[in-house]
Amino acid sequence: MKEAFVYIMSNKNRTATYIGVTNDIERRVMEHKSGEIKGFTSRYKLFDLVYVEHFLGIKQAIEREKQLKNWHKEWKWNLIKTQNPELKDLSEGWFNE
Repeated sequence: MKEAFVYIMSNKNRTATYIGVTNDIERRVMEHKSGEIKGFTSRYKLFDLVYVEHFLGIKQAIEREKQLKNWHKEWKWNLIKTQNPELKDLSEGWFNE
C-alpha cells in the first residue's frame, strides 16, 4: 500500500480553505506555494498548510477527503484546531522560502 495524505491549505487571514489529497505532501504543498497549481488555491492565495492526516492507502484518504469536503466550515476549523490550535503554517521550514 502506498501512503497518502489529506491536507488543508488556508490563506494568510484564515478566511478560506482548500482540502486536497496527495501521495507526496511536500511536493504538493510546494506546488501550491509556488502558484504552480492554477485555480482555487492560487486565486485565493491559499498557501499555508494548516492541517494534514496520514493514511496507508489512497482509497481511505480519498474517502476522508470527500467526508471533510461535506463538513460545515465550523466543523473544519474545529478539526484544524485540534492539531494546530495556533493555526500556524505546518510547512514552515520545509523549503527555502
